[in-house]
Amino acid sequence: MTEPANPPIRVLLLAPGMHILGGQAVQGQRLVEEFRKDPSVQVDFLSLAPPLTGILRPFRNVKLLRTVLTLLVYLPQVIRHVPSYEVIHVFAASYWGYLLWSVPPVALGRLLGKKTIINYRSGEAEDHLTNWRSALPTLRLAHVLVSPSDYVVHVFAKFGFQVRWIRNVIDPEKFRWRRRRKLSPRFLHNRILEPLYNVECALRAFRIVQDKYPDASLTVAHDGISRPGLEAFTRELGLKNTKFIGRVPHSAIADLYDSADIYLTCPNLDCMPGSLLECYASGLPLIATRAGGIPYMVRDGETGLLVDLNDHEEMARSALRLLEDEELVEQLTTGGREELTKYSAESVRRQWVELYRELVQR
Repeated sequence: MTEPANPPIRVLLLAPGMHILGGQAVQGQRLVEEFRKDPSVQVDFLSLAPPLTGILRPFRNVKLLRTVLTLLVYLPQVIRHVPSYEVIHVFAASYWGYLLWSVPPVALGRLLGKKTIINYRSGEAEDHLTNWRSALPTLRLAHVLVSPSDYVVHVFAKFGFQVRWIRNVIDPEKFRWRRRRKLSPRFLHNRILEPLYNVECALRAFRIVQDKYPDASLTVAHDGISRPGLEAFTRELGLKNTKFIGRVPHSAIADLYDSADIYLTCPNLDCMPGSLLECYASGLPLIATRAGGIPYMVRDGETGLLVDLNDHEEMARSALRLLEDEELVEQLTTGGREELTKYSAESVRRQWVELYRELVQR
């Protein structure tokens, strides 16, 4: 008589849903898709800060009330779901988002004897751990801390925390790698339009580029609270051929990258932006600031070009350099493509399953 197969490990993954702008939501969905390929785990998804629907929908734009109502929807979901799982895997950012959405399922999981994982994903880690008294004791509630960024791993080490490093995942097959050498001055910015990402720096750099290449174009994708101010700043700079296209469905992201020849991103703080991996997968040369975890995933002159924070002149010089140096373009895009092997879905999925198994067997 054959031995019965071991039942799958039951995991509840809590991450932002796709209604929330940002890379955490994308990574959450990618992980769920990957786990479906492994019968040894049963991973179910629960949205952090779920959207208000039905009769609560009209309150989505009322800030404080929206938060209170979302909590009233979210906490019962946490209480109902957490008891049914062996492992509680929670994505986490910083500050209020961490305290309101990530801490409750971890605390309840710990109370009920579940194995808990905080998957920390914020470039604001150092400030959060330094200035928020709630951060250190609540982080200790988790059995394991994990981050996709070795930058965050190093920050947490300063506070005495050991963090396991498991990279983000990307499926290159969902993108079109296009060989580029001689570039057209078609630029793309694809980050949330918030002060943190310092889009003004990219606009100033593009102003310099457009002085030399009058037909140069810039597409600013995504949305955010800064959009009206950025559109006004674009007019103030006298930029031409600059389009704000809003949020792009994930199904159209490959087309978006394929339409551009140079990618710009200039955040002041960052963790491990998935957009850079998407550039690697698309053969799109990138220019980024040396913010947070970016220098850990981009090797200057090998897989991309790095510039100092808020230095629009250096960013413009780097852009002009790419437009004039075909060999450099090929070197960067080839290097980026090779870098993707570190982020293979199979490898990342295996590391997570091994961690789940290790926790359950403790």
